[in-house]
Amino acid sequence: MYLIVGLGNPGKKFQKTRHNLGFLVLNFFAKKNKFPKFKLEKSFLALISKKKINKKEVVLMKPYTFMNQSGMAVKLFIQKNPIEYESSLLVVHDDLDIPFGKIKISFGKSSGGHKGVESIIENLNTKNFLRLRVGIGQKESLKIQKVNFVLQNFSEKEMKELKNIIEKASLAINVLIKNGVQRAMSEFNK
Repeated sequence: MYLIVGLGNPGKKFQKTRHNLGFLVLNFFAKKNKFPKFKLEKSFLALISKKKINKKEVVLMKPYTFMNQSGMAVKLFIQKNPIEYESSLLVVHDDLDIPFGKIKISFGKSSGGHKGVESIIENLNTKNFLRLRVGIGQKESLKIQKVNFVLQNFSEKEMKELKNIIEKASLAINVLIKNGVQRAMSEFNK
């Protein structure tokens, strides 16, 4: 089983913010791969959708907690559905340290100050899981406090490029599931 967690904040207010990029990628991935509609699973504090891809069960999760408590939802799910973090947990999130539009698959890294990732590390008591980091960093982000920048809506210029970035991130998830981590890293970590 793969558990793919997209990070974001629930509610219309946050839908188009940079910090919701994990949700946006998961929404696109789910639609592209014909997953069933996301359903709120209260016992996991998350919206969940499941489907088999290449005979592997793939669970998509959008924590319905706020970003800073994302780890609670992941922990609740894993307590009832044990998985090996190292090979079966992928967290998709925005990353200020990566230039806008670039993506990077990484493993075992610190949170880099990302509160959602930090929450997952704390709740699972490990940083040994895969991450698909989608870049939102740019010159403007250096001028604004990080919290304010990530909670702003994408700019008009960014919106024009966003579809391609989300498609690329979705493709990276597909390659990871179908061909493994090494192939995905060599193809997308450029």
